[in-house]
Amino acid sequence: MRIKLTKILAVSASLFVMGQTINAQAQEAEKTEAEAPSQAPSQSDDDAAIRMRGLEERVNSLKEKIFRSKARLMLLRETVLNGALAGAKAKIVHRNEMGNGFVLESVSYALDGAPIFTKTDTDGDLNDVSEIELFNGSIVPGNHNLSVNMVYRGSGYGVFSYVKGYSFKIRSSYAFTAEEGKVTGVKIVGYEKGGITTDLKDRPAVRYDVEVKRDPNQAGAKASSPAKSE
Repeated sequence: MRIKLTKILAVSASLFVMGQTINAQAQEAEKTEAEAPSQAPSQSDDDAAIRMRGLEERVNSLKEKIFRSKARLMLLRETVLNGALAGAKAKIVHRNEMGNGFVLESVSYALDGAPIFTKTDTDGDLNDVSEIELFNGSIVPGNHNLSVNMVYRGSGYGVFSYVKGYSFKIRSSYAFTAEEGKVTGVKIVGYEKGGITTDLKDRPAVRYDVEVKRDPNQAGAKASSPAKSE
């Protein structure tokens, strides 16, 4: 209830600001229309016509902005009245499934260009951890992008001892859509692709396991949707 009240107060503040903006735009449009006839007599007919055309275009542009602002204001007001401030959430997790032939030296993650997690392995505090939660919280509904950088070092064994000390850099990105009223889970998994015949240096890879489900904290939540992997 407290969270819902906070959201309503935030939107109410937005409504007030938008109302002030609409009033300012309306006053500017009226001022522009009033300026047109007073300036025309001091100019030639051609200059006056050009000036009038420019003023008309400016007034029309301002009126269009006012119309769009009013439409958005009405939508926000309806949203508040209907209590449909669900928002979206995301949970982003790092997982290391790489075999003993590789040591995870460092990782760096960014969400929409903003760093959310960076770490370098120290005495196994990164490589020996199977999962790390990178982000868990509210997010703006719509399209988002994850940037991933992983650095593995070959530890080598048996016939693959030649990769010992070599660095393998994985750079990847992934686009996902956060839906209103849902929790989007994205698990970034470092793993070995291929099989026993695949050269060790060609095995480091990353995949994205995705699960989208309804937010249980939202009214009218339904059963979870099936997981989606890529």
